[in-house]
Amino acid sequence: MAKEKARFIMKIAPGSGSMFSDAMILVDRETGVNYLFFQSANAGGLTPLLDREGKPIITTVSDEE
Repeated sequence: MAKEKARFIMKIAPGSGSMFSDAMILVDRETGVNYLFFQSANAGGLTPLLDREGKPIITTVSDEE
């Protein structure tokens, strides 16, 4: 049985300089939509990244990723 790939790809994970917070960009393998995830201590949030026109930023995802 083939191993299933994760739904999201962690595109970048910049260090925020604090041990209690972190930010990362996730890319949905199925839709290509980019999301910003931010976590600080025990709180966090997820939002789609939008361009100047308010449309979601979409990345082409290859099968190798």
